[in-house]
Amino acid sequence: MRAEHVAMRRWLLLLCLIAAAGLNADRGAAQPETLTPAQAQALVDRALGNELKAAEDSSHPMRYVLRKTTPRLTTTKEIVETGDGEVARLIAVDEKPLDTADEQKEQARLSALESNPGLQKHRKQSEDADAARAVKVLRALPSAFLYQYQGPMDTPTGPVERFTFKPNPAFAPRDLETEALTVMSGEIRIDPASDRVMHLEGRLDEDVDFGWGILGRLNKGGWIVIEQADVGGGAWRTVRFQMQMSGRVVIRTRNFDTTEEELQYAPVPAGLGYAQAIEMLRSDGGGSGAQH
Repeated sequence: MRAEHVAMRRWLLLLCLIAAAGLNADRGAAQPETLTPAQAQALVDRALGNELKAAEDSSHPMRYVLRKTTPRLTTTKEIVETGDGEVARLIAVDEKPLDTADEQKEQARLSALESNPGLQKHRKQSEDADAARAVKVLRALPSAFLYQYQGPMDTPTGPVERFTFKPNPAFAPRDLETEALTVMSGEIRIDPASDRVMHLEGRLDEDVDFGWGILGRLNKGGWIVIEQADVGGGAWRTVRFQMQMSGRVVIRTRNFDTTEEELQYAPVPAGLGYAQAIEMLRSDGGGSGAQH
């Protein structure tokens, strides 16, 4: 992915955690049965704590397959998380395994990465910066939205509690990262058994500028859908991400139309380094993800 696309995608992904913010619900509105206002407050407070812990916890690294679809093409990558940052290997394009020439290019890229620690260090610095922005947004969420409890909802994996949210007019963003929170509304669903966010739908109700309209703008009508699940051993991860956004980055107009599926999560050793991850990806031969 291009650098600005990665930054935009990761920034938008932070919004999945708005489901865990404190509940500034409209107390004057009629509340559906099942949860009282106090119980709804407690549920969202617990989810807030769990999502904050998950955002800051890097002690449970995973290996997984990422399948990304855009109007132009579909790519499948196998990714390993390490203390040195994520390492990825491209294994398929448009549902087909790499041909000999492309596989050689991918192996050469991995070799260059392995022999130049500075490349991975730069990648890790970018990931750390994204994480810092995530924490900044999370800390703003308790005052950024008004939530209203909508009652229980049955899903294929069990019952969830559903909330809608809208901007809190009293919230004053202090930085660019929290600016879009002032114009976003949508719906969240929380799994009451684990106190985790299962589903988010968010949409921009107005245009939002970054840097007073100079650096960029996201256009009204853009939307995201994010789904999370327990991928084993109580570890929750994003399993599906959809985004349709349009806007301007510096002076270029950009359209973001992406569907991402994260599959086949499996734990890896906590002390794994990026060079070890490269060897792990090579030894598997890319076979685990080529069938998706």
